[in-house]
Amino acid sequence: MSDHDHHDHNPNFVQKYIFSTDHKIIGIQYGITALLFLLFGFFLMMVMRWSIAYPNEPIPSWISWVFSDTWQGRWLVDGKVTGETYNMFGAMHGTIMVFLGVVPLGFGAFGNYVTPLQIGAVDMAFPKLNMMSYWMYLVGGLMMCGSFFLESGTAKSGWTNYPPLSAIADSQHPNQFFTGQTQWLLGLVMLISSSLLGSVNVITTIINLRAKGMTWMRLPFLVWAMLVTAFLLLLAFPPLEVAGIMQVVDRFFGSSFFQPSGLYTASTGVIEQAGGGSPLLFQHLFWFLGHPEVYVLLLPAIAAVAEIIPVNTRKPLWGYKSMVYAVMVLGFLSFIVWAHHMYITGMGSAISTFFQITTVLISVPSVVLITSLLISLWGGSIRFTMPMIWACAFLPMFGIGGLTGLPLAFNLVGLHLHDTYYVIGHFHYVVAPGILFGLFAGIYHWYPKMFGRHMNNLLGHMHFWPSLISINFVFFPMLMQGMAGFHRRWYNGGDAYVVDADSTNVFGQIVRDNIELNVVMSVAVFVLAAAQIPFIINIFTAWFAGKKVENDNPWDATTLEWATPTPPGHGNFTFDVAVYRGPYEYSRPDREEDFLPQWEEPAKKSESTESNASQ
Repeated sequence: MSDHDHHDHNPNFVQKYIFSTDHKIIGIQYGITALLFLLFGFFLMMVMRWSIAYPNEPIPSWISWVFSDTWQGRWLVDGKVTGETYNMFGAMHGTIMVFLGVVPLGFGAFGNYVTPLQIGAVDMAFPKLNMMSYWMYLVGGLMMCGSFFLESGTAKSGWTNYPPLSAIADSQHPNQFFTGQTQWLLGLVMLISSSLLGSVNVITTIINLRAKGMTWMRLPFLVWAMLVTAFLLLLAFPPLEVAGIMQVVDRFFGSSFFQPSGLYTASTGVIEQAGGGSPLLFQHLFWFLGHPEVYVLLLPAIAAVAEIIPVNTRKPLWGYKSMVYAVMVLGFLSFIVWAHHMYITGMGSAISTFFQITTVLISVPSVVLITSLLISLWGGSIRFTMPMIWACAFLPMFGIGGLTGLPLAFNLVGLHLHDTYYVIGHFHYVVAPGILFGLFAGIYHWYPKMFGRHMNNLLGHMHFWPSLISINFVFFPMLMQGMAGFHRRWYNGGDAYVVDADSTNVFGQIVRDNIELNVVMSVAVFVLAAAQIPFIINIFTAWFAGKKVENDNPWDATTLEWATPTPPGHGNFTFDVAVYRGPYEYSRPDREEDFLPQWEEPAKKSESTESNASQ
């Protein structure tokens, strides 16, 4: 009897598409919601880049039409972005892209949709918790973004939310609950709670619901990556959740977990705060999450690329076991490198040496992963499908991001480059052309399984090539400006330094020599925005009018998700699932076809015996 026949399953529209407990619908919900948040976060960045490149010109109508006249009257001066407005957009851009965009797209969408299919499960271990996880994520995101319409505006203290600035932000408002800073904190608590529910669900599902014969070393690499990612979330997020709650208590009840005594501000004078709280404590709690968070962003993207390359080279994933061990080492080391974000706080030489060593060490498993993927290309019969093109672009882009991060491992370099555009360029090379290219590859790869239709290749190329070119013109100049000393929070792009430049103002001359790069980067951002239009058209038109998938395994792949109907129904599989071999059996010399799926029964006993022995 198949899992479809266990019981009648006839949900109404609300049960099926809104309050669904089906991991596939929840994965699609996560994916669509995350893409919408990413679009909003990208828009905020476009406004910031306009302010940086053209600080003396009002925002043009093709951008400003989004804002109401009332909002513009409050937060813009003669149509131009102010420092306060820039801080709002900067804080929310970082928050949205990391917490509301990339993590839900990688871990929430692909983790939910693909992981149960790849292990042969009928659903996640806790379907109702899965539904609750999505809704807590959505509510938390709407709380954060909705604070734009509050009288106080939204949070202005950076996406890192450092006290004491964040502790006193919006303190003049009589109702602290309805301030942007408080809504940011409460939204953060909701998002973290959502991630904790999701991580427990993924861990339990992978450990307990694997199909018969799915041993640990027969798991696809994506499943390993999701398992490590879930443990990172489970262990790293609680400290930040506690920190968020403690800061809420500081704001509501006058406690001093993070508020130092004797703080002076121009508006209120000396703030007499008993208790002597520590702003550095919050930084430690934040970055204890913050660096594992980088790998929460990264591992789903690497995993998607690792699934796509074997399918399109028609050869096994090179160094599969090495990659599995590397991803576990990566997860462990990510917990002991956090203070390299805090060199400027003045730690002693012994402590800074420890964090320098661990930061350099963490590059080793990263190099193992990317080297294995590169070698997997060697000698392959490569099919340059749309997913493969994105996957191939991911490799050098992530490589640039990793290499530019190595200098920042060292205390001396970190002191000079801290808070400059070099750090922004490095981080964005990892996240934007790196991680997002891997996730785009995943969307193009699994879209036919999700919706039973192929995305359009022409629109895919119109999306890819302008994105690849323009995104390098956005972030590579940041590395150059950063080494020249440009600060990440100059809302006018350094224009004030140019005005004061003279023969005695050396820094003003340096700024003047590099400030034109602001225009280059901002124009590239607008080109990058235009390049996303074909993707938006593609993802929605293919849903209804794309070329229909002719069989359940259109890529001739070997992992279990391609053994399900297209799209998979309730219960996923129409047969009793059993796994007979590893996940990447391509181009075997004893086979006429160039792939041998995990679910295909052995033709004879000797093959099964040999396969089991090899595992």
